[in-house]
Amino acid sequence: MKIICIGRNYAKHIEELANERPETPVVFLKPDSAILPKKMPFFIPPFANSIHYEVEVLVKINKVGKYIDAKFAHKYYDEIGLGIDFTDREMQSKLKEKGLPWEKAKAFDGSAVVGEFYPKEQFDLENLNFQLIKNDAIVQDGNTNSMLWKIDELIAYVSQYFTLKKGDLIFTGTPAGVGKVASNDVLIGILEDKEVFQVKVK
Repeated sequence: MKIICIGRNYAKHIEELANERPETPVVFLKPDSAILPKKMPFFIPPFANSIHYEVEVLVKINKVGKYIDAKFAHKYYDEIGLGIDFTDREMQSKLKEKGLPWEKAKAFDGSAVVGEFYPKEQFDLENLNFQLIKNDAIVQDGNTNSMLWKIDELIAYVSQYFTLKKGDLIFTGTPAGVGKVASNDVLIGILEDKEVFQVKVK
């Protein structure tokens, strides 16, 4: 399986990082080794000085697809969830300045938190509320109605470049409110009224 991540898909997040608004989705990959094992804490890597949380709605692909038309994209997933794209922000900034790939800042071991998945029929995917709570305070409060590209559009777009396979995950982008984590932080993901993950930082 592979993890396909979308960057800059919420306008306010683009603004908070002073990034340029893209004309097409920004796409990068994480290896399967990036997935944080269930019930394991997230250990801040020894090479990192500024790890940021980024909460995102996740889509789990349910069958093989290539060159998928957006109007048929809904047939390629049955479940959605919530996760975190952990990012070494300091390293990412340095790599971006040099025009180099982001993988060292985005795809390191444990950098992908994957929470529980639920049938998509339980939700209005065009108006889906989600939050990240850090130490009992809401730090990110998003809604899919603010996406620049909706879920089906993202599936159609990425399938032009990568064959999608059963079990692949798509991280659909993060809203505003990203910030630094520290040892002993507790991060909780909320999808509508459901707690879908809890991670302790060490």
